[in-house]
Amino acid sequence: MLSSSNNLRFSILLYILFQLTPFSVQGESSDDFEKIRKGVVQIRVYSQGQDPYSPWMSDSIHGSTGTGFIIDGERILTNAHVISNAKYIQVQRHNQTEWFEVSVQFVAHDCDLAVLKAKNPKFFEDSNSFELGPVPELNSPILVIGYPIGGDRVSVSRGIVSRKEQSTYAHSEVDSHLVIQVDAAINPGNSGGPAIQNNKVVGVAFQVASRAENIGYLIPTTVIKYFLNDIKDGKYDGYVELGIRTMNSFNVSLREAKKIPADLDGVFVTNVFQNSSAEGHLLKEDLLLEIDGLKIGRNGTVKYDKDSRVDFVELVDNKHSGKNISMKVFRKGEIKTLNFPAKRMDDFDFMRNRYDGGFDYFTLGGLVFQPASRDLLNAWSKNGETQGGSQFLYRFFYFIEDGLGKDVKRDVVLYRKMAHPINSSADYFLNMVVESVNGIKVRDLNEMKRLCKKKENEFIRIKFRDVDTPLILKRSELEKADRQIKSTYNLGAENEK
Repeated sequence: MLSSSNNLRFSILLYILFQLTPFSVQGESSDDFEKIRKGVVQIRVYSQGQDPYSPWMSDSIHGSTGTGFIIDGERILTNAHVISNAKYIQVQRHNQTEWFEVSVQFVAHDCDLAVLKAKNPKFFEDSNSFELGPVPELNSPILVIGYPIGGDRVSVSRGIVSRKEQSTYAHSEVDSHLVIQVDAAINPGNSGGPAIQNNKVVGVAFQVASRAENIGYLIPTTVIKYFLNDIKDGKYDGYVELGIRTMNSFNVSLREAKKIPADLDGVFVTNVFQNSSAEGHLLKEDLLLEIDGLKIGRNGTVKYDKDSRVDFVELVDNKHSGKNISMKVFRKGEIKTLNFPAKRMDDFDFMRNRYDGGFDYFTLGGLVFQPASRDLLNAWSKNGETQGGSQFLYRFFYFIEDGLGKDVKRDVVLYRKMAHPINSSADYFLNMVVESVNGIKVRDLNEMKRLCKKKENEFIRIKFRDVDTPLILKRSELEKADRQIKSTYNLGAENEK
């Protein structure tokens, strides 16, 4: 055993040696790092989005930077959020002296990934193409490479893999996939950069924990490979959804009441969504026992690899549309084996943040209507005009859960008005959801436009959900008022999709 003075000398010696010795991650040398730098790409983006609250207006041009890396086929992989709403994108590699224009080949907002292609093949001269490795083990070291805070030189962050779990991807705000948690410093500009282990990419830097220090997240190679396999046919289809809600089976009394044998683990199905993979196959109160041969724990997890467990839906997450889902369930005293195809649910699209396009809307007598969307919800909340909006909030968040889409494709919301005498009495109806126009159900915004433009009715009667008294506008007064309002408020032409 060393004495305390010897301990101090030994610690100082270790510190000096650490400072003088190049850091390596599972065998990477300085030669390896020189090769790595040839495959890492700095991305410069000029973007311009639309304002969801004022959909006839564009935001200002915004400049930002990010990171990407070269993969097979002379392609550049990066985050979708790095290039969203982009008008012009340039890239540059280490030691290059000029910038190269690129085009967006594929983008997947539901898993925050995108593929770019340089227009000039000169960009790829003397470059390195990365291979994808496995999902890294817990407590293993990695390097995160990128161009943080807009710097012009490659930056290296060292980190340790600390957790693997399913979590929400901030880019869409609704999709959940596997993430890798690391303690490496990930800053603005790092997004899209590779995490390296054994000279292979094991993840893509994409977001950080906002309420903690030095906690960053990587998109694992399972998600990257899913995306790259999906686009092989020339288009991106997106992720499938099992489409259920579940509850753990810890409650002993509940298990006894349902006569669940003590040796059966699993989770209870509490809801099955319309148009989901599970619809017509799983039932409420089923106890899900296994998925694809893996036993589901009472907390809803399955053994993912030798050092971690993940939510059982991760196994569905890795399936493409049409692939088989195999499940064992305990139903009414019997164990049943079910097989059914994985399906994509278009129903979830309105719940995702939208990028790379405008927003459909409709103005009538200075009243502005728009389909319910997350973008509208976020903009509406920021503007503070939320009085009476509880119906909008409830229907947005429970539209799928409570099956509210049975009689409507998409809710239409009256969310603001441009003040004019013709709409002076309309304040009561702000932030409400349209139910019908002149007695005909409104299933989406296009149908509302069509109904409002019918000439045979002297009055336009707009009924809102849960309100008996309709909003009534006189057609003969609308045309003149609309011209005045559009001129006064400088409204552009409506999106007539």
